[in-house]
Amino acid sequence: MMSGLPQKELEKRLSLYQVFLKLYEHHSSFLDEVLQLENLPHSPFTRVHGFYIQGIVDSSAVYVITNLCEGKTQRLLQPQHIWIIGRDRTCGIYVCDQRVSRRHAAIQYVKDGEDSGFYLVDFSSTNGTFVNGEPVYRPIKLQDGDHLRLGSITFSFYTNSTPPQVLPRVAVELLMQLVTRKSDDEALVNSDSFGKKTSVNENYDQTLEALRELPILNLEEIAVSLSQKQQSEILDDFFSKQIPSNKLKHI
Repeated sequence: MMSGLPQKELEKRLSLYQVFLKLYEHHSSFLDEVLQLENLPHSPFTRVHGFYIQGIVDSSAVYVITNLCEGKTQRLLQPQHIWIIGRDRTCGIYVCDQRVSRRHAAIQYVKDGEDSGFYLVDFSSTNGTFVNGEPVYRPIKLQDGDHLRLGSITFSFYTNSTPPQVLPRVAVELLMQLVTRKSDDEALVNSDSFGKKTSVNENYDQTLEALRELPILNLEEIAVSLSQKQQSEILDDFFSKQIPSNKLKHI
């Protein structure tokens, strides 16, 4: 086939091939970036999702979360802690890509002291498996933020085995704003279906009821942490947003 090409065209193609080889030799990650473009949706109006696999280790289970399976986020538990990635629909992480082998690779969680973690294993795939641009020939321990490529599918890997951080309690002032917003969203009306005006006591009861619906709010703590003046100012501010000022005089 090549012998039928004119000499100049043949030299041009060989020159381009040599340039590509040198480019890939010194910038192997460049090919990964080019192949990543194939993962983007064809429609410019379609939201772009970054593909990922996240390994989770907590006190109750070891599992992975991924959106590689047809772009849908899934939490996958596997009793042997082995998640096979491939084009075969029987794989735990099914990937629809012709350059991915039927059983391309696997992510395995190994518990082994300091070497515990998630490992990537290639099953002698046709188009290879790469981590940060480097080919995988033996099991390799994955690090948080690693960039993986299987065939033409590229994605990130994240992992976290540290216990969850307990955040400080939300300030009372912010909780009161949440209550006010909740009331605004529900469009609370200060009169019944017959136009009867509600009393301040009824408004106060509605406020307490809204506060009780917040599971993180402790009314006893609010009473202790706020002075009488602060409580009065907060209630006045709340009622002023629920009842027009010209009607307050008639309540």
